[in-house]
Amino acid sequence: MLGPLPAGGSKMAAERIFDRAVSVRVRGCGCEERRLNVRVTVELLSISNPVHKKDLAVRLTDDTDPFFLYNLVISEEDFQSLKSQQGLLVDFSAFPQKFIDLLQQCIQEQNKDIPRFLLQLVSSAPALDHTPVSLNVVETNPFKHLTHLSLKFLPGTDAEIKKFLANCLKCLKEDKIMLEEKLKKTEEDLTRQLSYTQQSLSEKSRELDKLKNEWASYTTALSNKHSQELTSEKERALQAQTQYQQQHEQQKKELENLHQKSIQQLQNRLSELEIINKDLTERRYKGDSTVRELKAKLSGLEDECQRAKQEVLSLRRENTTLDAECHEKEKLINQLQTRVAVLEQEIKDKDQLVTRTKEVLDATQEQKVILEESTEEKQRHIEKLETTIKSLSAELLKANEIIKKLQGDLKTLMSKLKLKNTVTIQQEKLLAEKEEKLQKEQKESQEMGQSLRIKEQEVCKLQEQLESTIQKLEESKQLLKTNENVITWLNRQLSEVQMAKKVDSPASVHAAGRAAVSPLGMNFVEPMHSKTGNSQCPVSKVQLNSQLSKLSRCPDAHMVPTAGHTANKENGDPLGLESKYLKKKDDSIPLRGLSQNTLNSEYLRPYLPAKAQPSAKAASTPASAYFPGS
Repeated sequence: MLGPLPAGGSKMAAERIFDRAVSVRVRGCGCEERRLNVRVTVELLSISNPVHKKDLAVRLTDDTDPFFLYNLVISEEDFQSLKSQQGLLVDFSAFPQKFIDLLQQCIQEQNKDIPRFLLQLVSSAPALDHTPVSLNVVETNPFKHLTHLSLKFLPGTDAEIKKFLANCLKCLKEDKIMLEEKLKKTEEDLTRQLSYTQQSLSEKSRELDKLKNEWASYTTALSNKHSQELTSEKERALQAQTQYQQQHEQQKKELENLHQKSIQQLQNRLSELEIINKDLTERRYKGDSTVRELKAKLSGLEDECQRAKQEVLSLRRENTTLDAECHEKEKLINQLQTRVAVLEQEIKDKDQLVTRTKEVLDATQEQKVILEESTEEKQRHIEKLETTIKSLSAELLKANEIIKKLQGDLKTLMSKLKLKNTVTIQQEKLLAEKEEKLQKEQKESQEMGQSLRIKEQEVCKLQEQLESTIQKLEESKQLLKTNENVITWLNRQLSEVQMAKKVDSPASVHAAGRAAVSPLGMNFVEPMHSKTGNSQCPVSKVQLNSQLSKLSRCPDAHMVPTAGHTANKENGDPLGLESKYLKKKDDSIPLRGLSQNTLNSEYLRPYLPAKAQPSAKAASTPASAYFPGS
């Protein structure tokens, strides 16, 4: 905003940077504090005289009192004195913005009960009656009031008040002219809108009358139509109600009958479930008894394990004592400077032991591959393992005796060394010889200890293999039981077929064989005689159903042979299987994981005629397919 031109031809421009009303506390001499809303205006005055310079003008006014006017003009020279007096840290260029920031903080805190920043207008007179005042920016804390800035304002002279009032009047007139122009524009817009709305209202009223007339005629027609439809719908509803009542009665009777049947079925089911529940309770009691027995076995095994641990601890303690004795002896030997040679020899021995352990590991891996390939000879290998275990136990005893002998030799050597300490020249020669003997014996003892550990690990592995093979034997025995039951049932069926052939006529026997179904879900076709009439070589076609795989899940399947088998044997009929095929084989190989094809081919081959045996492809299945656990 450009100000009036000053006298002398100098030009002055004013830039307003702050203009807001602030709550100020007024303090007079001997008067109480009071609050007053003062408008603070901050302007930057740039004067382009022969020398260009800027001044800061601050004005305090009251919107309710037009004669309240206080002015302050700060030049750069005045600011330097103010800065030195009040210890300010900012320059003149940054001072206006810092002063505005302080005023904004006072505005933010003015509505609080205990404001942190406040403005004070202090006067030396009891009232603000055209006397100089000072505006203080104060920060309050629990200890004291800190005055950040204090500016002295001078009251406005009559000429300044007149000039201020003239500027205010000029601004009011400009605002009045602007408002009058806006009022005229709004009146014209409102008159236009009023005329337009009146025209549209008249048109809408006409349309409304037309719609009312049309709606009245339409409602009368609809009422007549709906009355007719209601009468017809009532008649239909009555007819439908009678039909639904009849259907409901029929359905009610049917549901009662079904309900009674379902009640009877549920009662039967309940009785069956009670029987099943009794069986399950009995099985549960049996299982509990087995669990108790297993727990007792487990406790015994734990006791044995604890005893073994105690023995190991005692052996370790003895080993530590022996190591301490050896250490003392090595100290005496270290005085003769033979430590280096001993360490080198020990390193070589350790390298040899590492190579030996690697060779043993490779050998064990090769043995593992051989064991996987030779699953058919597992029974003979078990017997060999038992003999090797016995030999290993004997070797272990021999090794323990050798260790004891070595310990006795060590003691005798140490006693000889103590006795020969008097003779120094002979002692050096004897010590060298004894050292070599001791090193050899230590090497031998270490090698024996390591070999003992390896043998113990091998024994543990062999024991685990024995346990696994015993488990496989037990499972194979159970499978053999089920397979023997299948064979007895086959024998019974064959004997029944043979008896039926003797009873029936040759024409019926020559026809297509009847299909017999076993209780285990296996379909057997009756044998058909050859065209030559040879009764001693029947062609039997056996088809095992997919349910044969369930035999391994139910090994307790009960099959009782009938008297037909004995009758066939007495008559000398070769179709029945002899009793030697029904004997229990304890030395049989485990048959875990046998498929349907292997049961058809491998196991039933010796019991079937030559024509009924499977092809060579089925017989050439590898043995590893029958032993998934190996």
